[in-house]
Amino acid sequence: MKPLVPRWSHLRAVLFDLDGTLIDSAGDLARAANAMRRDRGLHALPLAQYRPHGGSGARGMLAQAFGVAPGDPAYDGLKREFLDRYETLMFDSTSPFAGVQAELAGLAQAGLAWGIVTNKAERFALPLVAALRLDAAVVVGGDSTAHTKPHPAPLLEAARRLGFTPQTCLYVGDDERDIVAGRAAGMSTAVAAWGYLGQDAEFAHWQADLELGSPGELLKSLGLA
Repeated sequence: MKPLVPRWSHLRAVLFDLDGTLIDSAGDLARAANAMRRDRGLHALPLAQYRPHGGSGARGMLAQAFGVAPGDPAYDGLKREFLDRYETLMFDSTSPFAGVQAELAGLAQAGLAWGIVTNKAERFALPLVAALRLDAAVVVGGDSTAHTKPHPAPLLEAARRLGFTPQTCLYVGDDERDIVAGRAAGMSTAVAAWGYLGQDAEFAHWQADLELGSPGELLKSLGLA
């Protein structure tokens, strides 16, 4: 077993965002939104338009598909319809990003715990994690605590369940809110630059501790590869 590099010798656990960090779910999210458009006689939009907004779930998809946002009169009804539609096809094409399984195996071999903290509701997150055989030690969803990211509560809950202090955890995500939440929780942070990142994201300004271009770079940064 290779030791962690000195900078990371305190590390006991790595926590990950789900969509856009561990799994590529944008295709199924876009498919649900386009099915709603077709039902209304509208043409399908290209995946490239939806993809940067994959990390925002229903909010991101509905903004692209119908130009609505939370607070708009039609939003809540469209959101319920979208989530019901997505639930029927969320396993169709979603899969881990290339290199993710090796990354997770490397962490486990090094004796590091790993888990998932996502804004995706447990209704979707738990079945997806099980179906994709992501054997996380903990899964905290968007409705597991009273708050969602960028609030630190979900990250603190994950650390509590693992039995580690936040200061011994690293949080990896592809959205600025992930880095904000990680810092607020007292954790080290890393940007998953292979993810969705959001429109015109300048992640170099997010002040994360690591910027990772691919899953394999995490193991290298920790001295495990």
